Amino acid sequence: MRSLDIAGTGMQAQQTNVEVISNNMANMTTTGFKRRRAEFQDLIYQNLRRVGANSSDSGTVVPSGAQVGLGVKTAAIYRINEQGNLQQTSNTLDVAVQGNGYFQVTTPSGETAYTRDGTFSLAPDGTIVTADGYTVQPGLQIPSAATSVTINTSGQVQVTLANTTAPQTIGQLQLAAFPNEAGLDAQGGNLLVQTAASGAPVTGNPGTAGFGSVEQGFIETSNVNVVTEITNLITAQRAYEMNSKVITSSDEMMSTLTNLR
Repeated sequence: MRSLDIAGTGMQAQQTNVEVISNNMANMTTTGFKRRRAEFQDLIYQNLRRVGANSSDSGTVVPSGAQVGLGVKTAAIYRINEQGNLQQTSNTLDVAVQGNGYFQVTTPSGETAYTRDGTFSLAPDGTIVTADGYTVQPGLQIPSAATSVTINTSGQVQVTLANTTAPQTIGQLQLAAFPNEAGLDAQGGNLLVQTAASGAPVTGNPGTAGFGSVEQGFIETSNVNVVTEITNLITAQRAYEMNSKVITSSDEMMSTLTNLR
């Protein structure tokens, strides 16, 4: 019976759906995390009577036909890139992006990765780095004699040195934007990398056209909505149960056939 296989694909699809939802909920406190959404497509169809086929020698055609679907498959798991809330931390090197754009990070392999996680720290030599110690481009170094660090909304990094009152600009943070943010490949550790689907990055200063501003002393929280995720989880659970009921009913129908005398 086709219904056994069809319901099986439905259960597998809802299992994937629950896994995506559970990952969203697990990362509800992850800085800069963007929730995911599973999308599904129907599988191919078997034609019992093909639509448009001739139904007589006089040229009449079948108006609707008869097709039986063979189930469902996972088409994509989208990243929802809506803005998360900004949470004040008062930490000097915490920086949040308000709007479009990603910070650029140099990984140990020399590859450029991208992140919305602006929880930065200082390396032993004063270089601004991520929580994993990866250099934040363009590799700005804070002098050891600096008494304060200021990062304005345009990404300029200024320091005030001991025995001075006027701040000095030591560099400029830039953001990267992509034609298709959903095409970025997640690597874990709050890092994304460019792919053929994302397109080439365009870089620019925060606050300019096409780029958001940066806020010092803030971090961007996850954009996961707990109420929405719980609702989606209940819906996925009910859909899973209904597909399992189809398998149970199909099994009972087959049992009826085998018990015929």
